[in-house]
Amino acid sequence: MEKNQIIELEITDLSYEAMGVAHYEGMTVFVTNALPGETVSAKILKVKKNFAFAKIEQIIKESPDRVNIKLNQWVQTGLASLAHINYDKQLEFKRNQVVNLLQKAHLDNVEVGQTLPSPEETGYRNKAQVPVREVGGQLEIGFFRRHSHDLVPLTNFFTTDPEIDRVLVAVRDVLRQYRVPAYDEIHNEGEVRYLDVRRSKATGEIMVILVCLHKDFPQLPKVAEAIKTIEGVTSLVLNYNPKKTNVILGKVDYLIFGKPQITDQIGDVKFRISPESFFQINSLQTPRLYDLAIKKAELTPDDVVVDAYSGIGTIGLTVAKHVKSVRGIESVRDAVKDANNNAEINDLHNAKYVTGKAEEVMPKWAAKGMKTDVIFVDPPRKGLTPEFIDAAVKTGPKKIVYISCNPATMVRDLQEFQKLGYDFNRIDPVDMFPQTPHVEAVTVLERTKK
Repeated sequence: MEKNQIIELEITDLSYEAMGVAHYEGMTVFVTNALPGETVSAKILKVKKNFAFAKIEQIIKESPDRVNIKLNQWVQTGLASLAHINYDKQLEFKRNQVVNLLQKAHLDNVEVGQTLPSPEETGYRNKAQVPVREVGGQLEIGFFRRHSHDLVPLTNFFTTDPEIDRVLVAVRDVLRQYRVPAYDEIHNEGEVRYLDVRRSKATGEIMVILVCLHKDFPQLPKVAEAIKTIEGVTSLVLNYNPKKTNVILGKVDYLIFGKPQITDQIGDVKFRISPESFFQINSLQTPRLYDLAIKKAELTPDDVVVDAYSGIGTIGLTVAKHVKSVRGIESVRDAVKDANNNAEINDLHNAKYVTGKAEEVMPKWAAKGMKTDVIFVDPPRKGLTPEFIDAAVKTGPKKIVYISCNPATMVRDLQEFQKLGYDFNRIDPVDMFPQTPHVEAVTVLERTKK
């Protein structure tokens, strides 16, 4: 097999990245945008020892599950890499991810629920972080082509709230008008690296964050005045990121105008969100995710809950009205401040948040005789550390509610809990990110030995 070779392939499966999987003369071939059941003529792009990557030249036999979309850049960039697949099949694909991971771990006896669909299939994202680069001599916003840093200019981001798309384009036009240079990542020059726009579904407030190479730039006063006139924009922040890095946000924010936070809601609980606060992306699906977790936990009014990796308190404050008390732990000091403020504005006096690492704080609480009935955990994609798992088990809760954004690390962690006397019998997938391969999942571990 050689690069640029054209071959005919039968697509038999989807990879976890939603690429079509085919086999050709002993090689596995991953084909962008191809679907199971399709026969395609494909061009080989890259050849490795045991596998290759290809793109479709022509679809010879089309899958009935294919959705023909007008703007193929959504799929090409990976921004919405499932956009060409019928939504019911997307939900099935996400459930199968969890099923396959359990089978590989020899946990075939675990029940997997049907994927909980999102109320909105497009336009659901309450935040957009889009790169700013120069393309053809002009400042553009868009998204990087998959596995590259080639910017594909876009004005419609498909999965993002249309109001955010409108503001992104308006801000782009302001930057062009005042000739603000786009970031050049090769030479670490220019000015605006990213546009980060957040919108509250509950209040309609819109925060614009300019991620910049410098703390200031000559056109900033005029740019700020122009952005102030964009309908719906309530605040402008300059985020200072001077490093040559792929990390989007720097560590310092400068409020240019407006309020330092916007307010959103999960169910009936209000949250003030700072520029760098983590807040679930899908505002309408998040309460359904948390309600599912609460229901599965079968909480009682006497339960004492620990909210680990608590962020600004989204899970803990949603849980608080169902239990005796909530104690939250978070390593980011500003997030802890936000969480305690959010408890105050919602009159939730049974929830308190502290700064620290959960694996260090929980054992100290246990040593003081503070009981913990239930631990809620919603870790980052890398999952839980062995130290956290050990500390959680030693704390001795009846139940551990695990909400995951990466089922692969979740299954790994669940196996460790099993070795230490906690077991589970069901995982429920939740679609927080329609049109993408990502899937959230919820399970409850129960103590099997005292």
